[in-house]
This record gives sequence, C-alpha cells and structure tokens, in this order.
Amino acid sequence: MIKKQDRRLRVGVLGCGPIAQFAHLESCVKSGNADLYAICDAAPDLLARMGATYEPQKMYADYDAMLADPELEAVIVATSDAYHVPMSIKALDAGKHVLCEKPIGTSVEEGEALATAVKRSGKVLQVGHMKRFDPALEAARDFVRDEMGEVLALKAWYCDSTHRYTNTDAVQPLPVTSKLARKPSGNPKADLRQYFMLAHGSHLVDTARFLCGEIIAVRARLNERFGAYCWFVETEFASGALGHLDLTVAVRMDWHEGFQLYGENGSVIAKTFNPWYFRASEVDIFHEKDATSRKPLGADGHFFRRQLEGLADTVLNGAPMRGANVEDGIASIRAMVAIARSVETGERVELASVSGAV
Repeated sequence: MIKKQDRRLRVGVLGCGPIAQFAHLESCVKSGNADLYAICDAAPDLLARMGATYEPQKMYADYDAMLADPELEAVIVATSDAYHVPMSIKALDAGKHVLCEKPIGTSVEEGEALATAVKRSGKVLQVGHMKRFDPALEAARDFVRDEMGEVLALKAWYCDSTHRYTNTDAVQPLPVTSKLARKPSGNPKADLRQYFMLAHGSHLVDTARFLCGEIIAVRARLNERFGAYCWFVETEFASGALGHLDLTVAVRMDWHEGFQLYGENGSVIAKTFNPWYFRASEVDIFHEKDATSRKPLGADGHFFRRQLEGLADTVLNGAPMRGANVEDGIASIRAMVAIARSVETGERVELASVSGAV
C-alpha cells in the first residue's frame, strides 16, 4: 500500500477512454503524492461512469471549465494523438502542469509549437514515455551512465504479438465506451505505417535515447508481408555508439521486446514484458571488473503511477525531472520522421534535417 503524503498534486484527467481507464485514473488514486482532483470528458455517460467509480472531487464536461478551476494544478492529457498538442498548450496557457500521453505530436512543427508554449508558461511538461519508469530499465540506465564507460553498440527490439489481445484481455478490465466519445476527424489507423510508428515506434526510439543518448542519424528499411510490418533501423548516436532497432508489428509469437547493450566495462541484456502486466523488465547487468551479474528485481512495476509520482515530485519539490521532457518528445518525433523519410528514399537521414509529419 502506497503511503499518502500530506501535500499532494491536484490532478485532472482529460479523457476517460481506455488509456485513462487502464492507466491514468488508477495511477492518480494509487499515487503517494498526487490526487485525482478532477476528470473531464465530452461524453456524459462515460463521465458519469468514471466519476462513480473513481470519485474525483470535480467532474467537467467542458475542458475550459476544468482549466479555469484555480484548485487544479496539473492535467494528464489522455486523448487521441491528434489532440495532444492543442490540449497540452491550453493547459499550459491556463497555468497548469502537464503529463501528456506519448507521442506528444505527429509532426516536428507540432512538437516545436508545444516547446514554445512550455517555455512561455514556465510550467512542467512531461511526456508519457512510461518505460523510463520501469525500475529495471532505470537500473540499466544507471549502469550505462555510471559504470559502463564507452558504449559500443545497442540492439533493441519492440515486436508486438498477434496474440497480444488474447493475453491482455484476460488481465485488463473491459473498458467502458461511449457512442458520444469525441474522436478525431480522420481515422488514425487509416495509414498503418504511421499508426504503428507513432504507437509503438515512439517507445522503441525513446528507450534507445534513454539508454544511449541523442540519435543523430538513421538508415531504415521496411518490409511489409502478410499484413505484418518490419522496420530495421541502423542508428547513429552522438556518442559514437551504433544501434540496430527492430520494430515489428506483429510477430507470430509472444510479445518480444528487449535490448542488448555492449560497453567498455560490461554489458546489459533485457527482456521487457507487455506493459499491461505491470511487470518490471528482467535485466542482467554484467560487470567486467569482477565477472559477475546483477539482476534487479524491480518489484514495483506500475510504470504509469511511478511516472505521475515523478512529475509530482518535480512540481512539488523541485526534483530533477526523471521522465521525458518536451525536448525528448521532439527528438522522438524527429527520429520517427527520419525513419519514414529513410524508408522512402533508401538514404541515410540526419535528424536535424527533417521536418513535417511521420
């Protein structure tokens, strides 16, 4: 049981759809340093159901009305991708801190507009790359930063499974839906290349950056067969390390995600599980100095709650941000755009040169 602190961040959740139900509403309720102060959704039936279940202090059908509430301190933007940037900017301009679901946007220009709003507001914006709060991945990052020395290479893979819904439907509650839910004008899944890259590639790219730092260039190939999509991405890091990223949707096997890191003073091998199991990665950290391995347990695998607590710690106590900031979010968009352009041209693409949408 998480111990509640005396001073807690008052949070409002925008959007009561599946991602809010599976991740963010429960995170607010379970958090030690944040409270579910308010919820907001345009669908009255969904708003009523979630209000009865989670019992926030306030319920709003209008986003502007929620933002006008002086007691509200932060907003979790848990909407469709198309709404991430405009809804985050609204919250920042209203003087609220923001935890925005990933990806922060679908184009470089959107990300830069959001960065301008963050700077203008002086508020904290954190991007919902919750894998940064996997305690085993944090241990791997700490080893890379403090003990590994020079990094030689990273091989990382994120392979969705044809059996993912058979697996996750058994452990997730049935999401409450509404015919009155507000949806983007276009179908986000109309372009599966873009949809899979935004939904899954954003995780893979951010994990690579979390472990190895800035990506400066990519060369990518895409193979589409029998309804499956496989990107192989040759990656150059600013540190001089090389990377190979494998994004495959979907493999004919179990969920397959993880990485191998080779460095001067050791190596790391990781297996990451489907996030809805709330299970920390299995990480084997090998220390060359004494030829021993360390395997952190990472008992607290609620990444979504831990990322909210990280945001609240930054806002309330001035702690350094542990999560992804807006610049990290833009870097992820740039990497995904560069991958898309490289697939189109067959050429090496530098991230600094790209613009436009994924």
